[in-house]
Amino acid sequence: MRAITARDREADGHGLSLTELPYPHAAENDVIVQVHAAGFTRGELDWPGTWTDRAGRDRTPSVPGHELSGVVVELGYGTTGLTVGQRVFGLADWARNGSLAGYAAVEARNLAPLPADVDHIAAAALPISGLTAWQALFDHAHLQTGQTVLIHGAGGSVGSVAVQLARETGAHIIGTGRASDRDLAGTMGVHEFLDLDGDRLEDAGEVDVVLDVIGGEIRDRSTTLLRPGGTLVTIADPPTIHPSDGRAIFFVVEPNREQLAQLAARLRDGRLTPLVTTVRDLAAAPAAFAERTRGRIIITVKEHG
Repeated sequence: MRAITARDREADGHGLSLTELPYPHAAENDVIVQVHAAGFTRGELDWPGTWTDRAGRDRTPSVPGHELSGVVVELGYGTTGLTVGQRVFGLADWARNGSLAGYAAVEARNLAPLPADVDHIAAAALPISGLTAWQALFDHAHLQTGQTVLIHGAGGSVGSVAVQLARETGAHIIGTGRASDRDLAGTMGVHEFLDLDGDRLEDAGEVDVVLDVIGGEIRDRSTTLLRPGGTLVTIADPPTIHPSDGRAIFFVVEPNREQLAQLAARLRDGRLTPLVTTVRDLAAAPAAFAERTRGRIIITVKEHG
């Protein structure tokens, strides 16, 4: 099968190439997915799991990419909950070969059924951004109707999904970003927008929840805006300042089939739109790691069907 492989940790994206790899093996509780569309995270070439397995052993050449949408073509021993021929989407394992390949072996529990009328490209853009936003707002911050939430990076891939989920919840949404993000953030559902280059962050006033994707000074200043009992959730780096009457939480997104199904239902019904700005084919994936876009770059793998 065709696959993008990473062989040189020091070469960053320049060490990626389109190669031929053997068809993957389905371990117990795995499925083999024929990948139709895949997503990647630029920073994943720095993650230890890209280069070593869970026991710390070198696993190069490795296949990057962790988001995928496609069709199940094989079930591993003991696999339940999915069937051959079923459309699925979700997350490839962090420390195994990923989604930038014709086929991927994935733990079945990391995948959810994909409705027939949902496009593979849109589905491949949703697992990391969607699960991150969902887990931040609901699992960690417990966002409720009528609360005020400050969402940094409201025009980005995670922030834009978070805005849409918070809007559906009935929260008052303050979004931040660059001035060029203002119109998009408004379309997604923010009630107020702060340009971090031109506006004072403190003008946001008191908030119940902060979702931080930036870290550093912005994260620390945001902590001071929390009302008593409020929560700051960050995916950038662990907090260095904690509120006196509240919580500051750092987390890494986890696969969750039930949450993926909730996201897929919203995608199908038009209640949720992931921010896809660029689509490339598999041969262009190495160069795509160097592209800088506001939204997601999705790689099409299977051209037809």
